[in-house]
Amino acid sequence: MQRERLDEIQRALADEGLDAWLFCDFRGSDPIARRILGLGDELATRRWFYAIAARGKARGLVSAVEPAALGELPGQMHVYRTWQELHAGLRALLAGVRRIAMQYSPNNDVPYVARVDAGTIELVRGCGVEVVSSADLVQAFEAVWTAEQYASHTRAAAGVRATVDAAFAEIARRAREQRACGEGDMQRYILDQFAARGLVTHHPPIVAVGPHSADPHYQPPPRGGAPIGAGDFVLIDLWAKEPDGVYADITWTGYVGDAVPARHAQIFDVVRRARDAGVDAARRAVRAHTPLRGCEVDAVVRRVIAEAGFADRFVHRTGHSIGTEVHGNGANIDGFETPDTRRLLRGTCFSIEPGIYLPGEFGVRSELNVFVDDSDIVVTGEPVQSAVVALLGAAPRTDS
Repeated sequence: MQRERLDEIQRALADEGLDAWLFCDFRGSDPIARRILGLGDELATRRWFYAIAARGKARGLVSAVEPAALGELPGQMHVYRTWQELHAGLRALLAGVRRIAMQYSPNNDVPYVARVDAGTIELVRGCGVEVVSSADLVQAFEAVWTAEQYASHTRAAAGVRATVDAAFAEIARRAREQRACGEGDMQRYILDQFAARGLVTHHPPIVAVGPHSADPHYQPPPRGGAPIGAGDFVLIDLWAKEPDGVYADITWTGYVGDAVPARHAQIFDVVRRARDAGVDAARRAVRAHTPLRGCEVDAVVRRVIAEAGFADRFVHRTGHSIGTEVHGNGANIDGFETPDTRRLLRGTCFSIEPGIYLPGEFGVRSELNVFVDDSDIVVTGEPVQSAVVALLGAAPRTDS
């Protein structure tokens, strides 16, 4: 771990009014700790602990079997052999500490950071220490982008956005030529488009036609799947990144016809208004330098859909953090599946993607990405969708 990173962590602890951040791991149980501390991928088979104090030197506790487990880190390392020495060593490690952060989440509200098991929390509390969640600290060190990562995201966003247009054009071409076009075929087409643009993804995109679009995480078979043809409604959810970059993640919908049916257009308009209400709430707060939490944006978006009479058809959170993993470790836009009270930090990115799902008919989701800048927000991958695309009609309407 570089000295600069240690200084950053100590400043963050002082800002949060915490005495220390305690990291621990057993057989790779906490990948967050390993990334933040800059440890390699070597798998330790014994428990280790590492405490970074807001002031003073860091200290570690390692097994006599693996005394070099934290050899890359600064500070004095204490060695234990027996479980009794482990407990005594932990008490010594925490001497003088009152409040510490750990990868723990009360009631597992933020499962992304809940990496420490209950027994270890009990052991630490038994040393007379108050344990608080490291959730905001984690996002400060895991979810805040560098300038290079932001540039990578904007390139990925442009590539993903262009892929949507290419996929819709391919569906339209096949429909006009009355050629076979299945969900799995279009999924493969999108993956080929990613490869041509130098993008990668950890999982294939969602291509869902008709009633399948009412399943938020529907996955077609690798080949074939439900046919896509004239008169069909299509939802495409796709995410990709440069090999060493951060993700872009968007969802668009289209109708294989000259004009979009009124019911589809009506449902999309509710979703669009909810999406834009969330964007506006984030923009106002950032411009006013007002703290904003993920659950608060979720409430704004959810209210629009509830007022339209579809509260019970919006079955997931409004959005998620975006990073080197498509679901990152920053604040999610969520007060529904979890009460995410983490602050939306500057330099982080998240999706806003409300949906209305009508089982047996169709589902509409509209997803865009929001980056929190120093004094404003940036919606990346523009133009964003403003109406269901009539794939056999005129060019799609977009918002600039």
